[in-house]
Amino acid sequence: MDFSQLLTDRTDTIIDKWVTAVRQDRRIESADNLSYSAIKNHIPFVLKAMVTVLSTSQGNDFKSIVTASWQHGVIRATQGFDSAEIAREYHHLRTVIFDIMQADLLQAKPTDIIRAMRLINTVIDEAIARCFNSYVDERLRELEHLQNTLTLHNQELTRLVNAHREHFSLLTHDLKQPLASIIGYSDLFLREHKKNPVTNTYHNIEHIERVLRNGRHLLRLINDLLELSRYEAGQIKIELTSTDVCEIISNVCEMLEPLAAEKKLSLVVDCEQNYQKIITDAFQLQQVITNLVSNAIRYTESGSIHIISHVLDNQKWEFAVSDTGIGITPEDQKHIFEPYFRCNNQKSHLPDSTGLGLAIVSRSVKLLQGEIKLVSQPEIGSTFTVILPLQLEMKES
Repeated sequence: MDFSQLLTDRTDTIIDKWVTAVRQDRRIESADNLSYSAIKNHIPFVLKAMVTVLSTSQGNDFKSIVTASWQHGVIRATQGFDSAEIAREYHHLRTVIFDIMQADLLQAKPTDIIRAMRLINTVIDEAIARCFNSYVDERLRELEHLQNTLTLHNQELTRLVNAHREHFSLLTHDLKQPLASIIGYSDLFLREHKKNPVTNTYHNIEHIERVLRNGRHLLRLINDLLELSRYEAGQIKIELTSTDVCEIISNVCEMLEPLAAEKKLSLVVDCEQNYQKIITDAFQLQQVITNLVSNAIRYTESGSIHIISHVLDNQKWEFAVSDTGIGITPEDQKHIFEPYFRCNNQKSHLPDSTGLGLAIVSRSVKLLQGEIKLVSQPEIGSTFTVILPLQLEMKES
């Protein structure tokens, strides 16, 4: 029996059932928002390689397996998959292949069955190994890029800390945990890699993931500190342009939709379309809207986020971002836009927060010659309202 031809005939069915299995697996969360083609990735080439190996007329050429699996690992790394999710992908692939080919296998001779099952398992095992190799390599490249970026920021960070010496203890606390994790896990991984450079175990991959996760958090904190420093030093210049507010709000919501969907929050937009484009700095405006909407998502566990925009009069317009989140106490509202301020509510101390977002927002709004207001009730939600001029005018320096 020519199992290679049978596999060729059933490839489309295998892929369809495999994609369905991956989507239904709640332990592969990274696939939730991916399209059919994005999930399918390079699996068809892995199956094609399997056909080649099963064929008695062709040599057992593993080159195509190596190429397909290597690309699969690289793409899965860029898509945000973790190592356990990739392992489950290949588990489902093995299961689907044997389920679909079971009837044909049972009709063959025992020796042919053993040969086919051995070769199919060999191909999948080789694919997993190559995929993990490329996945780790991609993570290491990201780690190297992150390390270089952190190094470039080091001198500016030192200057910033010296300029804000009164806040040094708070900065030390925020930087210490992710930095210690980066150093500790990097050192552990490098030592293990020197002992056995060809083995990429789940244990090693978990070290890399922790380093990258803490490195990204540290980089966000540093970038926010540098941004705040540039505002304080007056180094940010506005660039006026005709701006479509509704388009900016739509772009921000599209970008943040996956974060809201992950928490099952609905994003509701009410943008007045019948007014002309305003004159402002589009980049600064987008930064303000992005920070307020992402903050609303971050501190809301259920309900919805509403973004409303409309004209007030012939000189001003406003937009408001409302959530159904944890809210802010009256005492904390007085200081919420101050740098380094932390609310007393323990729920507000999220691990991925830098604590500088609203301070940057308030300075951006001031740069845009506007004002920002807050109405909030604990456990009910918050509404941030920004009022800006329809036509921003350049101030003489």
